[in-house]
Amino acid sequence: DPHVVSGFSVNGPAEPIMALLGEDVTLPCQLYPEQSAARMHIWWYRAQISPAVLVVQNGQEQSGEQMLEYRGRTKLVGDSISQGHVALLIQHVKASDNGLYRCRFQDGDISQEAIIELNVIGLGSIPHVHMTGLKEGGIQVLCSSGGWFPSPKVQWKDMAGAKLPSLSESQTQDWDGLFHVKSSLVVTDSSMSNVTCSIQNPLSGQEKVSSIFLPEPFFPRMSPWKAALAGTVPVLVLLLIGISYIGWKEHQAKDREIEEKEKESQEIQQIRNEKEEALKIRDWKKVLIYPGKLIMAPVNLNHELFHQNNSDPKRKKDGREETQDLPLADNKGDCNLLTLDGKGFTTGRYYWEVDVEDNDEWVLGVYETNEEKMAPLKKPSMKKFRVLEKKKGEFRALACDSQKVLLEEPLTEECPQKIVVFLDYEDNDISFYNMINGMHIFSFTQDKFSAILYPYFKLKSMELSPSA
Repeated sequence: DPHVVSGFSVNGPAEPIMALLGEDVTLPCQLYPEQSAARMHIWWYRAQISPAVLVVQNGQEQSGEQMLEYRGRTKLVGDSISQGHVALLIQHVKASDNGLYRCRFQDGDISQEAIIELNVIGLGSIPHVHMTGLKEGGIQVLCSSGGWFPSPKVQWKDMAGAKLPSLSESQTQDWDGLFHVKSSLVVTDSSMSNVTCSIQNPLSGQEKVSSIFLPEPFFPRMSPWKAALAGTVPVLVLLLIGISYIGWKEHQAKDREIEEKEKESQEIQQIRNEKEEALKIRDWKKVLIYPGKLIMAPVNLNHELFHQNNSDPKRKKDGREETQDLPLADNKGDCNLLTLDGKGFTTGRYYWEVDVEDNDEWVLGVYETNEEKMAPLKKPSMKKFRVLEKKKGEFRALACDSQKVLLEEPLTEECPQKIVVFLDYEDNDISFYNMINGMHIFSFTQDKFSAILYPYFKLKSMELSPSA
């Protein structure tokens, strides 16, 4: 019988076979010397021979001996069994397919096998990097991504590519075996305006990278007048020592008090002058003069409503024709996608980030309402808006109420996709910045705040109420 040979061996690849998650992979295996395996008993199996990945006897697959997770996903490639080639095709590779496989031939009492290793590679999502607030004298940044296999490596880097140590890192595994990773970093150096989070697959070396811009004003800092005063202390001490030799007793304490008050008054006046001048400059230097700490506002995006507005194919085709502009005083349907944990803003300095993406129409900013003074039976209080608006490809700053436009200014800058809103209630300032390149977009500084402020964002343009 030409199909029966007294001795044979089984050969497989010496190096592991790599396969991307979700794709098909072929594991080669063949008899040596080359001969027909049509009448042999062939097993492809993992840790135990039964149940197996695939069983073939006398050229026919034996589905009854097959593992459930491989049914419908495995078969022998081609019709080369007559030459002893029994390559295994695995379709739609999963994380659980990773590991060792055994290819076994049995002819009568003689059996031989080879071991083949399969390395499954899962490239996860692009890292999501965002600021979470202030911590340990700096800004805490969080990087997260899912869909990786095996467990990935996370690395933070600065603008020069130097590695930065993470504050914490955690990895969890989903029901399908894929890894989700979170890593946090605290940046204390305010000159480090950009950091990068890199997540790498350890087998293939492939990585996905995301960066974030860190505005210098967001770092905790000493008040400018205090810093300036601290620099003058040595000079004042030397001056007071000289005065002490001339008028040693009663006038010493009085002169010191008078000079310190005058110096402090001059510093405060200088800060005010610098602030007035800086408000005219459209860059990040405008907010460097603000004393005190910035707080990340507890603003949340209504993701369900956002995706409903953003997934309408008709709206994307013609955002103006398919969108009914809402009256500004319509409290029932203003489509505000932002919610605020707690009461509105009545004091303090805050910031929040919004991804406006590439939507055709949107409005972003704040509105002011005196709702706490509203009588229960009277008409709802009128809202006053200070917003940026994108409409029909035009980009503008707009201040208005339900009756009239108070300020309208076209913006020549390219419309950004990620914006940070900066609110300083005491200084009556609302500023907008491009979070991608850090450039200043616009500031509302003309009017004083007199009521409660709320964040505002919708995927529709503004329109004055015809009934107002």
